[in-house]
Amino acid sequence: MANDRSDKTPTTRGEAPANRERSTPAAASPRAEIDEFLAKVKTLAPSTGTGLRGRLIFALDATMSRQPLWDTACKLQADLFREAAAIGGLDVQLIYYRGLAECRASRWVSQAERLGELMSRIDCRGGHTQLGKVLSHARHETERQKVQALVFVGDAMEEKLDGLCHAAGQLGLLGVPAFMFQEGFDPIAEQAFREIARLTRGAYCRFDPGAAHQLGELLRAAAAYAAGGMRALADLSARRDAGAIKLLQQMR
Repeated sequence: MANDRSDKTPTTRGEAPANRERSTPAAASPRAEIDEFLAKVKTLAPSTGTGLRGRLIFALDATMSRQPLWDTACKLQADLFREAAAIGGLDVQLIYYRGLAECRASRWVSQAERLGELMSRIDCRGGHTQLGKVLSHARHETERQKVQALVFVGDAMEEKLDGLCHAAGQLGLLGVPAFMFQEGFDPIAEQAFREIARLTRGAYCRFDPGAAHQLGELLRAAAAYAAGGMRALADLSARRDAGAIKLLQQMR
């Protein structure tokens, strides 16, 4: 990782061992999961006050298997800012984990070019998941200044679910919904991601491996929510292409 980054390491330390005892959630198609996510988001309360910029934590698994998704996310991250620009703007903080113990967060940025530059310096490395650190970091950040949403994108989970649930519950008490986006069909990750979403009053959604358009839909929806809640989404629908209009109609 480049030494000229001004990243900070989240407060929570340590890595929980894997929990192999899981029940397998019922399978569903990624399109059905996306529709379920959109229906869930419409029940959430407006996220920001008038004239305030939204704050969104964008968290990514950067272990070795995630390189293709990381490259996709680098291309899609600008959509977060474009979606929010007409509403009032969005500040985004990148947090990622990789290796055996590395979990870092960037400064808050308000421009897609700056976030893209930060992401381009990072390469994926082998290691274990550190989702507990992500949840704890989000809690510390919103204790300093309100965070409207946490977005996490990944495909695996190798930590004790009880510990993750505790951290998610604390985040939920602070009113920060976690939007958990799963690439692929790993049942252990699905169970964990669904529970984290439930405890934070957020939403879970799965998308097909490599399906950039599906992930793009989800990221744009999360950014719009963080910037202005459901009222802002209605205003945006008139300025979108046909596919995006259909997406926003499902969220009403």
